[in-house]
Amino acid sequence: MEASTAKNVAEVFISCKKEKHYSRELILPNPALVRVISGEVRIVTADKLYQFFPGDTVLIPRNQLGRMSKLPLDGEPCVAISIVFRPDVLRQYYLAHPLINKASDNSREMLLEDHPLLESLFNSLTPYFKLADALPADLAVFKMEEAIRVLRAIDTRVDCLLGQFEEPGKIDLVDFMERNYMFNLSLNKFGYLTGRSLTTFKKDFQKAFKSSPGKWLTKKRLELAHYQIFEKNIKPSDVYLNVGFENLSHFSFAFKKQFGYNPTTVPG
Repeated sequence: MEASTAKNVAEVFISCKKEKHYSRELILPNPALVRVISGEVRIVTADKLYQFFPGDTVLIPRNQLGRMSKLPLDGEPCVAISIVFRPDVLRQYYLAHPLINKASDNSREMLLEDHPLLESLFNSLTPYFKLADALPADLAVFKMEEAIRVLRAIDTRVDCLLGQFEEPGKIDLVDFMERNYMFNLSLNKFGYLTGRSLTTFKKDFQKAFKSSPGKWLTKKRLELAHYQIFEKNIKPSDVYLNVGFENLSHFSFAFKKQFGYNPTTVPG
């Protein structure tokens, strides 16, 4: 699920996936509220698998790194309603309504408990989605503001996800890369998420790993792929995306170059 503040991108919308749908890396530039109507939504982060089912409502923070899958369940397609919060709307709201909860842990998804106000919020969107898959921009802003008020009334901890606007600070590079190397991100994005410019990221990476980011990432991803294929018996076609490769042919070429045999060959 990708989101943007661009005017031509929907900010309050409904999606329907009749078949298994696997997105690439999920890094929302803005927080999003997702309500699962049917099917299953999975989010895989570096250290946890989150599964959401019909009736679940989850608030996803900005800059959360992971992968999202939308899967049919019990013969029903995956249908989900999303509200992506624009930063200008959030800033304007919090200028007039100071933070209630100033806790700093804003890095995890928040699964919200059932609440009549949440039911009312999403039920009010149903008539719009009978006409189109997304709300017009002016109505979207109105619903964003309503959603902010509803969320704060239910749980003040949402301020940690909605009311924080700082850019990522400089964090431990080795720890972050060891946990997230399998995500297919540009070096610019890796640098941003670790609180570094591209130049500083490359310099710090060379110092920490004694290797360039490109060579190190390829080696780590291939080692993980080798383990999953030959120790976990997972098909190469089911592995290459999960270890950060763009396509199967490139993965197969790199794998053979690294190990001397194809990923479909049992090593002798």
